[in-house]
Amino acid sequence: MARQVHYNAADHIAEETAKDPYLRPSFPLRDRLGRAAWSLCWLVLYRTSPRPLHSWRAMLLRAFGAKMGPNCHFYPGSKVWAPWNLVCAEQVTAGDGAEIYNAAPIQFGSHAIVSQGAYICGATHDFNDPAFPLHAFAMTIGSYAWICARASVGPGVNVGDGAVLGMGSVATRDLEPWGVYAGVPAVKVKERTRVVDGSGSQA
Repeated sequence: MARQVHYNAADHIAEETAKDPYLRPSFPLRDRLGRAAWSLCWLVLYRTSPRPLHSWRAMLLRAFGAKMGPNCHFYPGSKVWAPWNLVCAEQVTAGDGAEIYNAAPIQFGSHAIVSQGAYICGATHDFNDPAFPLHAFAMTIGSYAWICARASVGPGVNVGDGAVLGMGSVATRDLEPWGVYAGVPAVKVKERTRVVDGSGSQA
């Protein structure tokens, strides 16, 4: 089934913005100004903060519109493209070098982990359209899901509860709950033991 586009730049940016469609911005001015302000905040206050100050970085993300549950651990080397499109339940972790490109809303369930150098890509371009407009997708990373180091989740791909995407793997299709995936493109290689309660107990 085709993935539903949450944001299509062609619906928001007038053609007369630039003669060459490749020079047209993908987002309205207000959005671009917000990202400029967030980039400055990230550079000065977020990136330079000591590693243990997770609550400080969560506060900065909330100040720019993120919904953050308790005990989220976003490390200083992590990057969030648009905090106002970030929704996290409790105890979500993003390691150093992890990048969340959330041009549309991305929701993380409780205890979801994005390890070092992993990349969550929430947008792409329509390469069959001469104007090459940006398409952004709303996505969900389920509770207890683990995106391992240097793994990538493609645009519009949803990760089920408890799913694991192995180191360096690339998810191009939705990952089933509690499946373990590896490879490029990622394929299911085994089942994971399921969490049976909120405390993390397993069966």
